[in-house]
Amino acid sequence: MPQVFKIGSYWVYFCSDENEPLEPIHVHVSQGRPVKNATKIWITKHGKCYLCHNSSNIPEHILNNIIRVLEARSSEIIEKWKNFFGKIDYYC
Repeated sequence: MPQVFKIGSYWVYFCSDENEPLEPIHVHVSQGRPVKNATKIWITKHGKCYLCHNSSNIPEHILNNIIRVLEARSSEIIEKWKNFFGKIDYYC
């Protein structure tokens, strides 16, 4: 699972075995190392975030801070996605 970066004790990462066809750009977030049922956050074409689900049960105040960091670093996430998967689609 390619790590994009860390935010404190939370890992932000891609799953290397994403579905075929490739899902729109998103990241998974979990505390500590990657887990199967991690929180999933879509990245929009305008660099905003859309919470798909919070399966990791990250507390709301922490999740809001993580989303702010993801939005601030969205261009970095998009670039890493393109480099890793070779193409990109957006949820919205």
